[in-house]
Amino acid sequence: MNLNPVIATLKRRLRLAVIGGGPGSFIGAMHRQAARLDDRYEIVSGIFSSNPEKSKSAGAELGIPSDRLYSSVQEMFDAEASRKDGIDIVAIMTPNDSHFEYAMAALEHGLDIICDKPMTNTLEHAQILHNKVQESGLIFCLTHSYTGYPMVRQAKAMVADGQLGVIRLIQVEYVQGGKADEEKPAPTTRLWKYDPALSGPSLVMGDIGTHAHNLVRFISGLEVTEVCAEVGHIVPERLIHDFAGALLRFDNNARGVFWVTQAAAGVENGLRIRISGTKGTLEWMQEIPQALTYKPLHGAAQIRTPNGPGTLPLSARSSRIAAGHPEGLHEAFANLYSDAAEAISARRSGKTPDPLALYFPNSLDGLLGVRFVHSVIASSQANGQWTKC
Repeated sequence: MNLNPVIATLKRRLRLAVIGGGPGSFIGAMHRQAARLDDRYEIVSGIFSSNPEKSKSAGAELGIPSDRLYSSVQEMFDAEASRKDGIDIVAIMTPNDSHFEYAMAALEHGLDIICDKPMTNTLEHAQILHNKVQESGLIFCLTHSYTGYPMVRQAKAMVADGQLGVIRLIQVEYVQGGKADEEKPAPTTRLWKYDPALSGPSLVMGDIGTHAHNLVRFISGLEVTEVCAEVGHIVPERLIHDFAGALLRFDNNARGVFWVTQAAAGVENGLRIRISGTKGTLEWMQEIPQALTYKPLHGAAQIRTPNGPGTLPLSARSSRIAAGHPEGLHEAFANLYSDAAEAISARRSGKTPDPLALYFPNSLDGLLGVRFVHSVIASSQANGQWTKC
């Protein structure tokens, strides 16, 4: 991904603060690496743990100056606001229940935001936060990282270009096996995920169901209007949700099937989508992200790859390397960071951003994702009754 002229007008990196993602965190390292991949951010401050001593120790190990390591999020926001070189943007990767509090505080301090999904745990908080983002004019990027893959963006561009015709059918599944035989989480595992007060009303829906829902919306451009769903647990006596399935109805009268689980023994990270229209079908699998299969109605199946024949601009912009070389999750995650940097730098410099940079998930996507979670739960509680989203 090349440095865009809009970014160059700011003449400096964006100053980023991190909340969460301390030692041992998978997602913390992912955020920090994504922020640095295209050299558009400098991590200058952060709160890496709810324990102030652990937080400052982690920050020091990352090379952050001691005078920019604070004991609380509020202290950091207040102190950075008084600096000439204060932070521009905050990345939030804490347990789900704190996303709303920290995001609202960041907006009050005039900070742009990159936030982990789900945006909030409750629909009320999601609506309030989305409204606040809209009122502020600030940038809010939600890290549905799979939308950053070049071939996912190629699929979106092909649908928008009319190459599939009218969308009629959508199948999406996100299948994992990490919780197939767990009866209790290990003491060192992310215990907060097993507490609905922290992780939200449905673990499987918040963890991976929102990803599958967002991927459908991103590629198809359609909205889910109704669901007929079941959500619960497959492992006996488990208290959290590890399975959800639903039939979907879309706003163009298309039909869909949605299935997510974290209890499929032996499966690693099986996110897969198939979209069929009047002219053909697209298929993509996260575990083979370089290949997008296109099956036209009258013609042989084709495999599209990054920077290969037929690559459209939205996809080409998201690839950093030559055709035939692999890219993966770090690069996809970094595409969201780079796109957000484009939008933030353009806003701060009074320039017009590259329109191809404006496809990152935002607060509206976050609101609709939370609404989808609650609709699936409501439908399941009503024994699969069709429920509006």
